[in-house]
Amino acid sequence: MYMITEAERKVRVPPRNLGEDISEAIDNLTWDTFEGRFNEDKSLTVLIKDVEPVGPGRIVHGDGAVYQTVKYNQLVYRLKDNEVVEGIVVEILKFGAFVRFGPLDGLLHISQVMDDRVDIDEANQRLVGKETGRTLSVGDKVRARVVSIDLNDKNPQDSKIGLTMRQPGLGKFQWIEEDNTKKKEAA
Repeated sequence: MYMITEAERKVRVPPRNLGEDISEAIDNLTWDTFEGRFNEDKSLTVLIKDVEPVGPGRIVHGDGAVYQTVKYNQLVYRLKDNEVVEGIVVEILKFGAFVRFGPLDGLLHISQVMDDRVDIDEANQRLVGKETGRTLSVGDKVRARVVSIDLNDKNPQDSKIGLTMRQPGLGKFQWIEEDNTKKKEAA
């Protein structure tokens, strides 16, 4: 889920940046330091804007850098356990598919794609249901539920997020539409 929040942190301004426009240097250093990183509450900072210095900076003896407190608005993405997400299949592998949702990728294991035996068609980069004939390919839009979260604070793209589509209302959008049409016809 995306949210806009306000944050206040310290940014290190190295001596080489002290001769430039300090406001621009603080903006750039704040973006470089905090964008694309996880916060203490496990939310991922996607974008920072409206950076403002708060009070005078502090010079640490022996370092030469200025430590400046800054206040800014940030767009964050906070992933929750059991959250339903919508994304796009970006890669098909022998063991499942990777789905990109928001700024992160999650693994949809082959056993969690559908209530059917799933075969892998590596030549065409797709997963195929043996009985239903349903296929999942790169570029397909899907709705899935988050079943496990193991975030990597140092490199968010290395986070391990497990997904499932084996519940009513989840799956490839085309499958969901087909299931809803069948329910309406049966009623």
